[in-house]
Amino acid sequence: MPEIAIQVRDIRFWLKKWGLKSFCRHIITAAWQGFEPAEVSLVLANDSFIRVLNRDYRGKDSPTNVLSFENATKPPKGQLWLAGDIIVAYETLCRESRAQKKSFEAHLAHLLIHGTLHLQGYDHLNYKQAQRMEHLEIKIMNKLGYDNPYRNME
Repeated sequence: MPEIAIQVRDIRFWLKKWGLKSFCRHIITAAWQGFEPAEVSLVLANDSFIRVLNRDYRGKDSPTNVLSFENATKPPKGQLWLAGDIIVAYETLCRESRAQKKSFEAHLAHLLIHGTLHLQGYDHLNYKQAQRMEHLEIKIMNKLGYDNPYRNME
């Protein structure tokens, strides 16, 4: 089970989701099953914050819904592993949830699962990787009582 540090940089997240931190911990923990204990940092931010990170680290000067920064260095056995950071952008999350006709909660859950899987080494750089990752996302979402997150994608 991961230890999860949460920083809310955009207060609008609080207005959209009651029990926000508990919700985020529950979702990330559900996505973490079967992996060694670790520490995960979650930042709930806005488009301008994530845009700078996306530009500086991925060369894309635009906001995105979620970024994950995996820590590839594993500690000696028995020490807590700092898995990495997940950053979610409020405005993009809202825009996408409206466009895809999903609730804010369901879309946030999907982005948290997606980011958590990236920290575990999953990726979607090619078709086979994308299929594997999407299958896991759907499985975890269903386990948590949410619909297939790719069903209403435009």
